[in-house]
Amino acid sequence: MFHIKQTKMKYVIITSQEVVNVNFNEVLETSKNTLRYSLDNTQALVKFDGETPSFLEGKETHNYSEIMNILNSPEWVEQD
Repeated sequence: MFHIKQTKMKYVIITSQEVVNVNFNEVLETSKNTLRYSLDNTQALVKFDGETPSFLEGKETHNYSEIMNILNSPEWVEQD
């Protein structure tokens, strides 16, 4: 069941400056403190299910496998 939910979720990377525009009633995170940020804190990840929230319209949307590739990159995770 969890895997099915993951495949329906959509992911968008926004700039840290755009976090003030996030309507947390329309995404799966609950506040700016529950967002995942890039290592340099210039980008944040937002997840949603269903219709694209208006504040994310026009932004690149990723599926689960795409976002995992991004989040495993040096911008998001310390490399050994």
